[in-house]
Amino acid sequence: MGLIADTSALVTAERAGHSVAETLEKMRDIFGETEIGLSVVTVVELTHGIQRAKIEDQRTRRQAFVEDARAAMTVHSLTDEIAQRAGTISGQLAEKGISVPLADLLIGSTALHLGYGVLTENTRHFEVIPGLVVRRL
Repeated sequence: MGLIADTSALVTAERAGHSVAETLEKMRDIFGETEIGLSVVTVVELTHGIQRAKIEDQRTRRQAFVEDARAAMTVHSLTDEIAQRAGTISGQLAEKGISVPLADLLIGSTALHLGYGVLTENTRHFEVIPGLVVRRL
């Protein structure tokens, strides 16, 4: 099974000073030779983080990390099917009084669409999505 790397997993690695190559190597050491991709939503969130950097050196490091991540992993776009799945899941969870941020619904729905799991440090938002396999580093 492939994995979609969530923003939290990549931000944790970047803040620890790990390169994308080191991060992918660690992921594959733990999960084996599996496809590891990104949702386009993660690209949005990581790019937001670049703009929020307080100092230029931090911005430059983040920019390089995001560029390396985009080059090393397939970026999966949103489709109508993924959007409908996210809306369905959101409605089902809302009936139970559970709210999940839209970004995480879209990332989780992308993973489900591909038959992948999600690799995250933010398990609480993803564990409530029915059928989604959630992994941590």
